[in-house]
Amino acid sequence: MLREILTISGKPGLYKLLSSGKKMLIVEAIDETHKRMPVHGTDKVVSLGDIAMYTDSDEVPLWQILETMKAKYEGAKCDIDPKKASNDELAAFFAEVLPNYDRDRVYMTHVSKLIQWYNILVGNGFTDFKPEEEEEEEKAAE
Repeated sequence: MLREILTISGKPGLYKLLSSGKKMLIVEAIDETHKRMPVHGTDKVVSLGDIAMYTDSDEVPLWQILETMKAKYEGAKCDIDPKKASNDELAAFFAEVLPNYDRDRVYMTHVSKLIQWYNILVGNGFTDFKPEEEEEEEKAAE
């Protein structure tokens, strides 16, 4: 699911990939407007499925962090306002979610953006963060 959710540099919020052409993508805003727009090859686009956070030993995929946040908040929105929270509050929050995160390479702006993304996704009904491969492996193991 996270492979189809995009972040576009210079544009706030998250977008769902609807279609792709030769030199552009058609995306839909994940908010109450559901505005559709083209994204051209000159725009920097990153799939949430490609994002990971640094830890002391390795990188943890974004979906695992989002799953941890979902478990912590029982599928509800995060109660921290990332725009008003201090760096100490954000660091304490992220230490609960990912205790061994790399304090030198993970900036509090990253944590703030992570909280915003989580709230956008949960607020718009996206709560299944695991990639399909992970879900299939879990079902096979059962």
